[in-house]
Amino acid sequence: MADNTTIQTASQEADLRKPIDDYIGEIQAQIDALRKDGTDQVVSIQSSLDDLKRDRVYTAAEKQAKTSELKEALAEAKAVETQNKEAVQKLIAQGEAYLKAHFHKDYYQPVQRRCKAEIAEAKARYQDTVSQLERDHKEILYKLSDPKEIKDEKYVHKNRLFDAKMQLAKDLQDIKDRRHAAFAHKYHLIDLMRMSKFTPLETISQRCETYCYTFRLRDFLLRNGLYLAIFVIFAALCVITPRVKPGMQLLTVNNVLNILQQASPRMFLSLGVAGLIMLAGTDLSIGRMVGMGITASTIIMHNGINTGSVFGHVFDFTFLPILTRVLLALAVCIILCTIFTTIAGLFTAKFKMHPFISTMANMLVIFGLVTYATKGVSFGGIDDTIPKMIIPKFGKFPSIILWAAAAVIIVWFIWNKTVFGKNLYAVGGNPEAAAVSGISVFGVTVGAFVLAGILYGFGSWLECIRMFGSGSAAYGQGWEMDAIAACVVGGVSFTGGIGKISGVVTGVFIFTALTYALTTLGIDANLQFVFSGIIILVAVTLDCLKYVQKK
Repeated sequence: MADNTTIQTASQEADLRKPIDDYIGEIQAQIDALRKDGTDQVVSIQSSLDDLKRDRVYTAAEKQAKTSELKEALAEAKAVETQNKEAVQKLIAQGEAYLKAHFHKDYYQPVQRRCKAEIAEAKARYQDTVSQLERDHKEILYKLSDPKEIKDEKYVHKNRLFDAKMQLAKDLQDIKDRRHAAFAHKYHLIDLMRMSKFTPLETISQRCETYCYTFRLRDFLLRNGLYLAIFVIFAALCVITPRVKPGMQLLTVNNVLNILQQASPRMFLSLGVAGLIMLAGTDLSIGRMVGMGITASTIIMHNGINTGSVFGHVFDFTFLPILTRVLLALAVCIILCTIFTTIAGLFTAKFKMHPFISTMANMLVIFGLVTYATKGVSFGGIDDTIPKMIIPKFGKFPSIILWAAAAVIIVWFIWNKTVFGKNLYAVGGNPEAAAVSGISVFGVTVGAFVLAGILYGFGSWLECIRMFGSGSAAYGQGWEMDAIAACVVGGVSFTGGIGKISGVVTGVFIFTALTYALTTLGIDANLQFVFSGIIILVAVTLDCLKYVQKK
């Protein structure tokens, strides 16, 4: 067997591994023999039962007979499995104990040492090659006088340096692959013995190794560079705040809860527009939808008879019970917002109109109608008991956060666990391919707009309750930019088909926290727009770089 400190070839590595493979191979053979009439049969019979349920060839009576026969066989196989379970567990424990004692010491550590030595050798070889190329290049240039020949030589030299660099990258990747394969071999052996059942620590270990193996600094910065920059900015603001405003701390429990409370209604809006951005679209009417929803909610939940009128008519809902008014306000908000988003969705899906145009038209129509209907006046406050009923505080904890958390969970489920969600990704990624696959692009597009309308309605209703009413057509102006920016910062790509709910949540918190911090410091609101604009520009630039890299 090769000396484990002086591995030179792949065959010597294989010689080091052979005793381990032989020992575990013998144990695996015994385990396989014990599982043959037990576990293996259980898996096979259960698969047959599943196939039989989907089979439409047999009659109901034939299915019942075959099912009974398979269940009898399954019971026998489970009995054998139970009988051999203890013996299998002992063999697995024996194999794992051997791996723990020998794999790392006798195989993986020597491979690691050799890989480190080879990395040093590859880098030294690269430096020698570069030095030789530079010497040769200077000698050739010394002999040349024609400008064209000199230019050609410089071009050739540049290509030779590039080839040397590529060779170094290839050598380093080969070494990295070999070390990773050596690490993974242990878990391959455990996988066979345990039938793909790993402990939590083993799972974490494999994930860490996979992350390190696939880590690329450029990709990491493309994915997380903006987050790191914002984290640094926020950390700097936390340090600066007590100096600028003595006695005031930015990172306190109360401030965090205030940020979460302000972010909660906006979460609904961002989750809604995220689905449209997933389809390579957008929505410019969000702010006006919020104004419309808050105005409608305030009118219905108004504290007493409304002081303003809608199309000349003064509404009075005080005859209704409080809870009925609250639910009616929610229903009206959702219906109004959904009607307008559905109209935009129909124009987008039917006439292939870009959402920028259809939602901009919505924005103008909504603002014009609400302003004309209400003459632009604010409708005052809602009944004081409603916020205490819908979003009470438990101590210092505002329960409005729970509404946002519920929305996140529901939308995550829709995106990741339903056919509509999978179709959303497919249509966003490649609508032509999705159509060929039998997916209704029209239905998915309109469905995304309808879902957005429902979320906008909920968000404007919650914002109305949070702010105790005071609804007007101008409320929510500019909120569409915040919602879209939160999605973009959270990694929902304008190229379509790329995005995660966790990214949307992160984006909303980032923008809300940054705005809160800047406001606490007394930074002018106009300068806050500058910060937001820079963040959006950097986020979209990074997104474009990722897209170009994929292409």
